[in-house]
Amino acid sequence: MYGFSVTVTDKFDDAITRVTEELQKEGFGVLTEIDVKATLKKKLDIDKRPYTILGACNPGLANQAIDAEPDIGLLLPCNVLVREEENGSVTVAFMDPAAVLQLVNRPEVEALAGQVKEKLERVRDALK
Repeated sequence: MYGFSVTVTDKFDDAITRVTEELQKEGFGVLTEIDVKATLKKKLDIDKRPYTILGACNPGLANQAIDAEPDIGLLLPCNVLVREEENGSVTVAFMDPAAVLQLVNRPEVEALAGQVKEKLERVRDALK
């Protein structure tokens, strides 16, 4: 599996705020915020439920990963997806860095991926 998730009872915008706050507690900043719903409406005139991708980065761990493998930026940042379901609930899904970064096939990167995964799992658990 390439990700893990949690369903929250927050409203969509509140979920994004809470996810961002919990990410910060684990040393992550949000580098990018892609509003897929707005983009699809603007580019294709398609209406979708709220769907936002947050690009989360822990600078210290990212720096270590870049030092270990300069091309690692192709696999960064860690994506966190916030999407509204048909029933109004909100799902927060996290990219599994251990699954993705195993592509690099370097022990030092795998160890960092494990640390990042633990942090993201703590964020997920804090949202429950």
